[in-house]
Amino acid sequence: MIVAMQEKATEEQIDAVISAMEEAGVDVHRTTGEFQTILAGVGPTAALDLTKFEMLPGVMHVHRISAPYKLAGRAWRPEGTVIQFPNGATMGGQQVAIIAGPCAVESRKQIATIAECVKNAGGRFLRGGAFKPRTSPYSFQGLGIPGLEAMREAANDNGLAVVSEVMEIAQIEPMLPLVDCFQVGARSMQNFNLLRELGQVRKPILLKRGIAATVEELLLSSEYILSGGNYDVILCERGIRTYETSTRNTMDIAAIPVLKKLSHLPVIADPSHAMGRRDMVPAMAKAAVAAGADGLLIEIHPVADKAVSDAAQTLYLDQFETLVGELRVLAEAVGRTL
Repeated sequence: MIVAMQEKATEEQIDAVISAMEEAGVDVHRTTGEFQTILAGVGPTAALDLTKFEMLPGVMHVHRISAPYKLAGRAWRPEGTVIQFPNGATMGGQQVAIIAGPCAVESRKQIATIAECVKNAGGRFLRGGAFKPRTSPYSFQGLGIPGLEAMREAANDNGLAVVSEVMEIAQIEPMLPLVDCFQVGARSMQNFNLLRELGQVRKPILLKRGIAATVEELLLSSEYILSGGNYDVILCERGIRTYETSTRNTMDIAAIPVLKKLSHLPVIADPSHAMGRRDMVPAMAKAAVAAGADGLLIEIHPVADKAVSDAAQTLYLDQFETLVGELRVLAEAVGRTL
């Protein structure tokens, strides 16, 4: 259920409504927008008499949420969520965020070179894998914490926020001081124990769509994180598996406006994993921005052909710089900035 408070509702009135909801047996999640406070009640609400809450002082209206995702739905935060990062960058606002870096951190020199390129191009986020979930157990599995430490150092030197993938609960604590945003990969989208634990973390979570997940399944996975009290979740369209074989995955561009309509959460796109081919990444990056994406996740490398992971889909640094310049023009054309 959603309880929308009046614009001039006092804190005493809001607290009274929260108490009444909790007495009715529901968990209350509060969000305060520019003009009003919204209270989301999660739990056994089907049998509740909503008129009981509509009559409370300061309440504007009350309604039930029909969608199975209660906190991810736009009704809870109609104005949309904007996530703030320690380096001053935002996700979900007017600016389209550029999150770039290698698939895997390979060395201090490699990640330092890439971080400088990202900064010079105007990006605010450095991505890179230290723990790599690979299809083959014989593939490069990442440098672990030493790789993250090198990434943190490079990011600090260039004023960037760090985004890196977490694969299991045991990795959360050692990663906490080194990352600004935890990435949950497609393979882990329905690792519900991991999602519940990340709900207790007070750092943003970038949640990738599963390899064959529906939009609703992605939103329900985000609900696991939100229900734990972590409301800073970013949804990522990274392509889904279909019968088409001409690209690595099929990038569901339509999912971007669908998610923007259904949810208040920022939505970004990962054209690198979607296409699997560097020659097609720029076109799909532009398509994602035109469709309303709040950011892009792009893999880059100084010597892309020799990257130890995902070489075929990784852009060279000069290709990345050219793409960002083109995206800057496109973003302006659709009323955004880069």
